Formats: sequence, C-alpha cells, structure tokens
Amino acid sequence: MKIKLKIWQKIIIFILGAILVVFSTIFIFISHSSKDIIYKNALEYTNALAKQNAYQIESWLNYDLAIAKTLSNAFLEYKSLPQEKWLVHYRDMYNRVFAANPHLDALWDSWELSNLDPQWDKPTGRQFYIIYKEKGVLKTKREIRSLTGDPVTYGGMKKGANERLEEPYISLLQGGKMMTSVASPLLENGKFIGLVALDLVLSRFQELVNSIKPFPESYAFLLSNKGVFVSHPDTSLFKKNINNKLPELVKEYKLLEKVQRGEEFNFSYKQKNGETLYYTLAPIIVGKTNTPWALGIVVPKNKIMAEANSNYNINLLAGIIGLLFLIIVLFVFTNYLTRPINEMTKLLQEVATGRIDKSINLDIKTGDEIEVMANALSASIVGINNKTDFARQIGSGNLDVNLNLLSEDDVLGKSLIDMRDNLLKARDEEVIRKQEEEKVKWANEGLTLFAELLRQNNNNRLKLGDEIIKNIVWYLNAIQGGLFVINDKLDREEYELIAAFAFDRKRIIKKSFAKGEGLVGTCAAEKDIINLIEIPQEYIEITSGLGGANPNALLLVPLIVEEEVLGVIELTSFNRFKTHEIEFVKKVAQNIASTLHSVNVNSRTAELLEKSQEQAEMMAAQEEEMRQNMEELQSTQEEASRKTSELEGLVNALNTSAYLMEYDTKGYVLSVNDSYQAILGIPRDKIIGTHHSRDLKLNDNQIASYEQFWHDLRKGNTKKQTTKFTINGMDYQFLETYSPIYNQHGEVSKILKIAVDISNA
Repeated sequence: MKIKLKIWQKIIIFILGAILVVFSTIFIFISHSSKDIIYKNALEYTNALAKQNAYQIESWLNYDLAIAKTLSNAFLEYKSLPQEKWLVHYRDMYNRVFAANPHLDALWDSWELSNLDPQWDKPTGRQFYIIYKEKGVLKTKREIRSLTGDPVTYGGMKKGANERLEEPYISLLQGGKMMTSVASPLLENGKFIGLVALDLVLSRFQELVNSIKPFPESYAFLLSNKGVFVSHPDTSLFKKNINNKLPELVKEYKLLEKVQRGEEFNFSYKQKNGETLYYTLAPIIVGKTNTPWALGIVVPKNKIMAEANSNYNINLLAGIIGLLFLIIVLFVFTNYLTRPINEMTKLLQEVATGRIDKSINLDIKTGDEIEVMANALSASIVGINNKTDFARQIGSGNLDVNLNLLSEDDVLGKSLIDMRDNLLKARDEEVIRKQEEEKVKWANEGLTLFAELLRQNNNNRLKLGDEIIKNIVWYLNAIQGGLFVINDKLDREEYELIAAFAFDRKRIIKKSFAKGEGLVGTCAAEKDIINLIEIPQEYIEITSGLGGANPNALLLVPLIVEEEVLGVIELTSFNRFKTHEIEFVKKVAQNIASTLHSVNVNSRTAELLEKSQEQAEMMAAQEEEMRQNMEELQSTQEEASRKTSELEGLVNALNTSAYLMEYDTKGYVLSVNDSYQAILGIPRDKIIGTHHSRDLKLNDNQIASYEQFWHDLRKGNTKKQTTKFTINGMDYQFLETYSPIYNQHGEVSKILKIAVDISNA
C-alpha cells in the first residue's frame, strides 16, 4: 500500500533525516581535522614568533653595527686634519654617540702604528682609545698596545678585516656581566689600518626573551654562534654552552652546525620523562658578519593539544544546540513554504479553464522560487496581451512600435518582430536608393564645375590655385582649404602653399613642407589620402599648414600624374567628410594634377629659354674674371715662396741657438731637436713618447700646481719657468718657455718648449 504524504510531511522526513546523517559525519570529520589544524597553526605561530623576535634582536645589533660603520667611514678622512685636531674631533663624536645611545657600555677604536707612523716597520703595535662607563660615569683611556704581538681576539679581527660580532665574554669592569662587541674595520685601499668597535651589555636581551611565551610552560632562549646561552629563563644556564647542557640535541639534530650556517630550522624532541618538546630556531645575521646567532623557542606539545581538546568539547556542545534549533526552524519553514503553493494551485486551475485577462495576477512576495513561479505565470499572461497590441499596431501602419520578448525562446514574439523588421527593411532600402541618386548627381555637377574652372585658368598657376581652393571649400561646405604644389626650382622635394581659403575669405599664408614632413609631406610621400577625425585643439597648428582654426576633420589628397606627386590639397571641416565627398575630391584631384602638369611644362619651357640667354652673358663675364684671378694667383704664389724661405731660415737659427721640444696636450713628447737630444745624451726614440713629469717627485700641493700648469697651457696661456737639473755630473739651469700651438680650427693641438741655457749667466 502506497503511503500519501503532504509536502510539509515529506520535507520534514527527508530533510531532517539527511541533516542528521550529514551533520554527524561532518562533525566527526571537522572535529578531528580541527585538532590537526590547531596543532599546525600553533607550530606556525611559534615559528613566526621566533622569526619576529629574532628580527627584533637582529635590528638592535644592526643598529649598533651601523654606528660603528658610520664612525669608521668618517674616520677614513683622518688624513685631512692634523692628528691633534683629528683626535679632538673624533672624541667629540664619541661623546655625541654616547649621549644618543645610553645602552652602549664602551666605544673604542684601534689604529695600526704602521699606518700612523711611517717610520714604524713592525707588523704589530697599535694606538688604542676607549670611552667607557664605570659605575655610571664616562671615562676615557688612550694607550699603545700590542707592541710585542696582537691578542687573539684583536688578531682575528685584524686578519679577517671585515665586520665582526664577537662571542659573549665576561666583563670584570661591569661586575661579571656578559657582553659582546660589534666592530667595523678601517680599510684604506683594501689595507687594514684599524677598527671601530662598540661593547654591548647583553642583559638587555633577557627582558625580551623572558616575554616570549606563546603557550603555557613555553620559553625562549638566545644562543651565540658557538653555542653560548646569552639569554634563558633559567639563569643557571647563563654563560654555559649548549654542547655541555644539551649534547643530545646538538648531536642528533646537528643544532650548532645549523646555527653557524644561519639556517632556520625546527624539530620535535621526546624527553626521557615521555614529554615531547617542539623546538624552533630562527637565525640572527648581523650586517656582513659570518657568525650568526639564533633565537630559539621551546613549547611542550601537550600544552598545544590541550587547547585543541578544549575546542573539540566546545564544538560538540554548539553542534547539539544548533541541531535542536534547526528542527524548530524546519517546522516553521515547512508551514511558510506550503501556504503560497496552495495559492498557486488554485490559480493554475483557473488558467486551465482558458480564462486569461489582465485581471489575473498573483501577489506572492516570498523572495524564492515560488515567487519566481508566480511572476512567470503573471508575465506569460502579460506577454500574450502585449503581443495582441503589437500585432494591432503593425496592422495600422505603425512600424516603429516595439515588443519586449519574454525570453530568448519566445518564438511567437520573435516571429512578430521579424515581420516588423522585414517591413522596415523595405522602407529603408527605398530611402537609401534615393540618397545614392542624390550623391551621384551632386558629384557629376561638381566635376562639371571644376572642369570649367580648370579650362578657364590653365595659363596662370596662382590664379588657378585660388579658384580651385575657393570653390572646393564652398562646394564641400568646409571651413578651410589649402593647395600645396611642389617647388621644382629646389634641389629637394618641397611642397609650397600657393593658395589658401578660410571662413569665406582668402588667407595670405606662406608655408612649405619637405617630403615626409608634417601631414602634407607625409601625404605626398605615401601617395595616398589622409583623413583625420577628432583632431586635438592644437594639432592643426603644429602639423597642418592652415594654422588658427580648430576643425574636427582634416582631409589631405595628393595630386598625382604618372606616379609623380605634383601637390597636395588640404581641407578642414567642422563635420566629418563623408565617403562620397572624399571620392569626389580624389576625382577632382586627378583633373587638377593633369592641369598643373600642363602649366608646369609650359612654365619650364619659358624659363629654360630665358636661362639660356642669361647663361651666355654670364659665361662671357666669367672668362674675364678668370683671367684676372690667374694674374692674382701668380702674384700670391711668388709672395708665399719668399715667406717660406724666411721662415726656414728662422727655424734653422732657433734650432742652432736654443733647445726645442714638442709635447702633445697631455704632456707626452712628440719631437726633440738635435741640440736638446745631444745634451740629454739619450737616444731620440727613448725620449719621444715619454711624459713631461717623468723623474719628477711631487707632493700633493705640487701635483695640484703641476696639473694647473698644464690646464693653463691647454687653455692657450704661455708659461715660463726656470729648471735646474744635473746630467752626467754637470749642473744646468734652463729658462723654459712653453707656447701653445694652434691648428687650422683654432684649437690647441700641441705645446712647444723653447729652452735657453742660462747656467753661466
């Protein structure tokens, strides 16, 4: 026997049963998964916390190292001041640094004696200066150290010659506190000359380490590069090495090796009492040092899982409460859902009887599929009524009426719209046919007009251009126009504006464009029309030849005859040029080009005849001028020969009585005369190519004066100086004159030195 159930009964039975099965399955899955997620998130949080605090410590140490680096860079300028002023200067700097950084315990520097004293020839020995705190009072000390050898720590700094983060050490001055030093080397041309270092008390890290407790019974510790506990909640581990306190971790997980490599790592370790601890270590890398430290966090695994178990119990209680609430909501919902369905059933029974009119409507506002069903039924009734009205309007001749389709699948609506569109298409085709006939008539009348203009003005190119551009602007209802024609009198292809018309008046404008220049030159080069729309306000003044106005459309058409561009027509308008107008201008351009070609041929024939007559007269005048030039040239050659002889005599006399040497503008020898080469006693090929400064020993001030001496010579200034030197045991004193020699461009090309022996003067 088939059991008949109502809709609300079916909903309760099937939905509630399915909810119970799904809820139970999901709850079991989520509960177990949440434990894993909570545990994983806890580990990730611990790792992130370790990295965050490691970065904090790293930033503190980097800040201190930056102070040392800044001071070391500043101290490299020590040679620019006398030593006493320099010592006062950097002591003041130390005092300012201490005032701004109260956490510093000491700030000191060390300078190699071999760098400070040129006479010091030992590999060790240094000048040491320190400013430090003793019972809260700043004190200073300056002394000479390492005369017999460098201590191990300083020797390592000196040998490495790089930034250093030292291992923790015990400071007796600070009452046995642990300290470290950060140091920056002083390097001059790659050579170690000293260092600047800061001594830091490590107790300031203890407060940060103690505050790191991501979970109950968890703790953090700070480890040096060689495994010394810098900070730890258990103060008994201070200053102890992890190798001695936790050797099993160092051995099994290679903990110290990873710290020294600067690696981030973590692991779980089960203690002898059965408790599992999670370790995570984050590196602390300071500057360019190669001795990383590490910050570690230790968390008992059972403390992490306690939070997961607590969440599981809370989720179970929340699930039971939620299930009870869901059952109550389901009963209310089924009643809410079935009430509008009953209303829909009654309305469908009325529609089934064929009663469809505008009074049938459903007012259901459930906001769900039931409301959609009610709206769809109402829309169907409205759609049938609208199609009836649409067909009635088309029958009365109103083809502009519209019909809104119920959907893309509304077959009846689409058929009615197709019928209307076919009627509209027939009407539009008739309108287009009449428009095309008007365009053909307009073009033919225009061609006839311009054929008459070309015939009447084919003997005057300027008048022809004026008539063409004026009438074409009028005929196209344009606002501006210009006719550019090639200037065949120039060696290059250049198009010159011979006629312009704008705003019902002739404009007197003189402009020209080379081939490829601007829009006119581009049109001529490409032999094709250019039709621009939406032109920027300033564009036409820059690129076009018309200036002034701000049109919305620009048309350029080339005038071509037998693949030769004779000119370009340029037109502008407030309205876009239509296709039939552009075609009309192209046809007119062909006729204009043919007429211009004929005018150019006639003009060239007349010009050639006139030029041939002028050239005959010019040739006669040039023959007379050439005869006179030949007489003047002969006289000039005789005078040049005389001056050459005198100059050769002067050079020979100078070579005999003085010592000559030529340099290029960089100071290298180009030539030397026999007298100078003989007194130097050096082969000529050994002298040429050597620099003026060879064998000169100059201090810093002399180098500056020497460079200024050659700078003045290159600027064209003559220089004189007296030079003493000894050759083969004989002392000489020369009076030397350095004179710049100029080339044909007026530039100094070389330097001539004339030396006179004044040893016996």
